[in-house]
Amino acid sequence: MSKKCVIIGGGIIGLSSAYYLQKAGHEVTVIDQGSMDSGASYVDAGYLTPSHIIPLAAPGVVQQGIKWMFSSKSPLYIKPRLNADFLKWTMAFNNSCSEKNVSKAIPAIRDINLLSRDLYSDIRAEENFNFQLKKDGLLMMCKTEHMLEEEAHVLALANKEGLPARMLSAEEVQQKMPNADLDIKGAAFYECDHHTTPGEFMEELKTLLQAKGVQFVKNEKVTDFDTSSGTLSNVKTASGKTFVADEVILATGAWAGELNKKLGLKILMQAGKGYRINSETETGITLPSILCEAKVAVTPMNGFTRFAGTMEIAGINHNINKARVEAIAEAVPRYFNNVVISEQEKDEAQCGLRPVTPDGLPYIGRPSKWKNLTIAAGHAMMGWSLGPGTGLLVSEIIDGKKPSLDLGVYNPDRRF
Repeated sequence: MSKKCVIIGGGIIGLSSAYYLQKAGHEVTVIDQGSMDSGASYVDAGYLTPSHIIPLAAPGVVQQGIKWMFSSKSPLYIKPRLNADFLKWTMAFNNSCSEKNVSKAIPAIRDINLLSRDLYSDIRAEENFNFQLKKDGLLMMCKTEHMLEEEAHVLALANKEGLPARMLSAEEVQQKMPNADLDIKGAAFYECDHHTTPGEFMEELKTLLQAKGVQFVKNEKVTDFDTSSGTLSNVKTASGKTFVADEVILATGAWAGELNKKLGLKILMQAGKGYRINSETETGITLPSILCEAKVAVTPMNGFTRFAGTMEIAGINHNINKARVEAIAEAVPRYFNNVVISEQEKDEAQCGLRPVTPDGLPYIGRPSKWKNLTIAAGHAMMGWSLGPGTGLLVSEIIDGKKPSLDLGVYNPDRRF
C-alpha cells in the first residue's frame, strides 16, 4: 500500500531514503531547511569505508581529547560549555569509550558499510549514473613506527572480520603512487574500500528523484507536528505550510536536537564540524589516503584532490576556524613533499556538520514513543559511506519487511 512519506532532511541519508521509498511505490516529500546543495554531504571525503570498523568512542579517546582541548589545531576538539544536552552527551560518550562498546560496534559498522558500499554500485548500474566510483582501496599512511604498530593491530582486527587488507612498506606505497613524493614509514592498505566524488552522486540522485515524482521542499524549516494517539499526522514548517504524513522520517543530521525535544525523544547527539580543502593543482595523488598521525583524509576526486579532516564539537554553526583549516594544510606536505596548499585554496575551505552519537553508531529505527516515525541520523564521519544502506533499511522498516541487517544495535531508544 502506497504511503505519504515525509522525509525531514535532504542530505545523503534523506535522499537515499527517498530513493528506496519511491522505488517501493510510496509518495515521497523531502523537506530541507537549506537549498540542498551544501553541508556535510558535499564536503566529505567521499569514502566508502568498510575498513573504518573502530567507532569514535573507543578506549583512550577521552584522555587524548582532554590533551587536544588545549590545541586549536588538534584533530579532535571538544569545546567545554555549560549546556545540559552537551553535558549529557559527554557523560554518555565517556561511558561508551570502552572495549565492550568497540566489540559491539565492529560487526555493526562492518555490515552496514559493506551493504551500503555495494548499493552504491547497484544504483550506479541500475540508474545508468556516471558519478565517479573507484574501487582502488584506501591507504592508512604512517610517519612513525608507533603509528604503524597501531594500524597493524587494527588491520589484524579487520582481517578477522573478513576484510581484505595488508601492510605495505614505504617503497610499496611509492610504487602504487609513482608520481607522489612520499615521506612515510609505511601504510596499511585496505582493498575493500571505494571512493567517490560526492557532489556528482548528489546531483544525479536529485535529478532522478525529481523525475520520479519526489517533491523537494527547500528552505523550509520543520517546527512542529500534529499528533494523535502516538501518531504523527501532519508536518508543519515555520512559514505555515502543512504536509500530510502517513510516515515521517527524521534525517536531519546535526539539526535533530530541536525536533527531538518537540517529539519528546531523549536522543543524544552533538554536531561535529569537519573541514575540507579542494586543490585543482596536480598532486600525483592517485589513491585515497588517510594521514594517520594528523587524522587528515586525502581523496583524488574527479578533477581535483580533496583534503578533509578534524572533528570539532563546538555547537551548531558554520564558522570557519582558520586554525583548523591551517592544521589540515600544514599536515599534507609532511606526508607528500611535493604538495603545497595555496592561500586561495585555504581561503575557499568549507565545513559541514556531522551528527555524532555517544557510542559512534547511528540511530536507525522506530522510537517506541511514535508509531509512524523512523529515525535515520547520527552517522558521524560515516554518513556518506552509510547513505544507501541506511536508505534501504528505512524503506524496509516502513514496508514492514525483514530488514537486511539486525537493527537492534542501532535502536534509537538505546541508553548509554
